[in-house]
Amino acid sequence: MSRDSSKDIAVLGVGMHPWGKWGRNFVEYGVVAAQAALEDSGVDWRDIQLVCGADTMRNGYPGYVAGATFAKALGWQGAQVASSYAACASGVTALATARAQILAGLVDVALVIGSDTTPKGFLAPNAGERGDDPDWLRFRLLGATNPTYFAFYARRRMEMFGATQEDFARVKVKNARHGFENPYARFRKEVTLDDVAASPIVSDPLRLLEICATSDGAAAMIVCSPDYARSRGITDPVRISGVSTVTPSYPNTLIDLPEFATDSAYGVPVPELGYRASIAAAAYEQAGVGPEDLDLAEVYDLSTALELDWCEAIGICDEGEAEKLVRNGETEIGGRIPVNASGGLSCFGEAVPAQAIAQVCELTWHLRGQAGARQVEGARVGLSINQGLFGHGSCVIVQK
Repeated sequence: MSRDSSKDIAVLGVGMHPWGKWGRNFVEYGVVAAQAALEDSGVDWRDIQLVCGADTMRNGYPGYVAGATFAKALGWQGAQVASSYAACASGVTALATARAQILAGLVDVALVIGSDTTPKGFLAPNAGERGDDPDWLRFRLLGATNPTYFAFYARRRMEMFGATQEDFARVKVKNARHGFENPYARFRKEVTLDDVAASPIVSDPLRLLEICATSDGAAAMIVCSPDYARSRGITDPVRISGVSTVTPSYPNTLIDLPEFATDSAYGVPVPELGYRASIAAAAYEQAGVGPEDLDLAEVYDLSTALELDWCEAIGICDEGEAEKLVRNGETEIGGRIPVNASGGLSCFGEAVPAQAIAQVCELTWHLRGQAGARQVEGARVGLSINQGLFGHGSCVIVQK
């Protein structure tokens, strides 16, 4: 594919706060991540021209205006701010805002940041009676927590493609091995197939070790124009060459709760690409690469079964073939296409506004050769992908 490098932006610095259950204000985590990204970039905070914050809905008004919240916490210095919310795609929506302003020539350098403090247990809708809110409806009308949604898709793979519970367990074993080497991961413990099988069922067929927890955590990036990077003597930075935040095309055949009993494709031709595949396709087109060019991928593994779905959506195998990738070791570090070399959300947990940014941080470390014991050798092209419910998707292509 041909590509237009004039639409690339550079990644100058990345930083994270370790994931866990710390019980502190989310702003504290974000400041740690931002300061680490600034130090990594060599850019002084006073030189940052734009702060793009990914919002958190669980932490009151400061969480709704995350850009300004972090600008204040780091010290008012006149930077412009923007705040974005797109569920699990929030981090990339914030990144897309920074990218647009950089490519438009409005700013040269920006901080992109996401941080969260999460409650114990499942994520739930905000309090109140809202019968026209689909998130409220899926909990209150269907009683469908997130693991219920994950289990529906796991059962779908079993019925359609012959996936087994051992296939799902293999994904956890692989990710736990990767996450063991990641100092930012919350769960750093290798597990066996027997360990997974011995963990309790949460939502049949998925067990406790096969769904991700909610976590506190933060991630941040310093991004800039190529000219700004060169002005600092950096001639070959990691580059973001594609950012996708597409919505579904009609008819959308991807089932999102609570609309599980509808099929808008009845009597209407389906799109060439399903929604999940279209998220990656848009980023590939921008970057001028395809799935055959990837050296590694960070995908949205809210459950072990969903990781298999995403392997197919990004095109590294055909539909129904993801189980074979795992069985053959192709998605392990050292395999054909390592998936979730970070350990994935399986080892981190959900810190919603931070997780997509954390994925790009992970890819950056690999492309720089700075990922330590989990390094994917020779990595030059990486992909990260997320999906929030109700039409929020995000994909980023990172190149060196």
